[in-house]
Amino acid sequence: MGPTVDRTVGLSARLKAYAVPTLGQSVAQLLVTLVAFGALWTAMWLTLDLAYWMTLLLSIPAAAFLIRLFVLQHDCGHGSYFATRSANDLVGRALSVLTLTPYDYWRSTHAAHHATSGNLGRRGVGDIKTLTVREYLALSPWRRRAYRLYRNPVMLFVVVPTILFVILRRLPIERPAQRRSALISILATNLALAGLITAMIALIGPTDLVKIQLPIMVVASTIGVWLFFVQHQFEDGYWRTPEQWDFEEAALQGSSYLKLPKPLQWLTANIGLHHVHHLSSRIPNYRLQACIDGFPELSQGARRLDMVGTLKCAALALWCEDRQRLIRFRDL
Repeated sequence: MGPTVDRTVGLSARLKAYAVPTLGQSVAQLLVTLVAFGALWTAMWLTLDLAYWMTLLLSIPAAAFLIRLFVLQHDCGHGSYFATRSANDLVGRALSVLTLTPYDYWRSTHAAHHATSGNLGRRGVGDIKTLTVREYLALSPWRRRAYRLYRNPVMLFVVVPTILFVILRRLPIERPAQRRSALISILATNLALAGLITAMIALIGPTDLVKIQLPIMVVASTIGVWLFFVQHQFEDGYWRTPEQWDFEEAALQGSSYLKLPKPLQWLTANIGLHHVHHLSSRIPNYRLQACIDGFPELSQGARRLDMVGTLKCAALALWCEDRQRLIRFRDL
């Protein structure tokens, strides 16, 4: 039973009644996820001398729980997981060492993403690079080829994610990363990560560490970027000029409602209910389903995607201003 709300005010304002974390539920969710990830990681280590194919198979559920830890870190970054900022920051920074994602830096870029998602005039921070048809046609031939290479599914979902999490997140190369707080976040995460790696090498050796952690990171980063991609990159999405852009429209029309099987919805901590999250980012992940159950308009007007539907999104690459939809290169 959800909280009593006043249905005479705007939808995003009404959803704020659900933005109340429950300490016991947050702690239990965190412990279950950490224990499951640790158990799977240990099982991978134990199977190294038995059969490496077993180790690789175990990397898939281990990667899934790592993604779940990332979603919990994501909630901390929004200040939605615990009632106090100090608790959110403490847990978020601790998890960032496992997810290879500097907490404070990512929090600032992700806040920019929420404030600008679907705004054609404010692209470039915390999002996936997306050009309009006119912008693409105005490029030189070699820059068109570079953009086509970037939007190639193999590059976008396999090569780029691994480079992003393993290498680029270690370096303050983007403009937002050069701010003092972001720079400290990156350096502190790198130091903590170096300490953890040193300890693990002393415990199991460098070869075993690479054989375990590398497949986890490749699978987790690929699935993680794919999830982020389909949350906003679908055919009848939402992109508007700054004058036309509206926050609630961008959330409801520009964020997908990813209908996953219940086990996968649990495993991804309801991140597929992304339109609700964009309407009110202070709602803990475990309350998002209650919002959909309590507000029929969140289900009826949502941009729904299922597992098969997400595959059709992979080839989308350009926003067509005339047709008001994302199109493929071959549609030009």
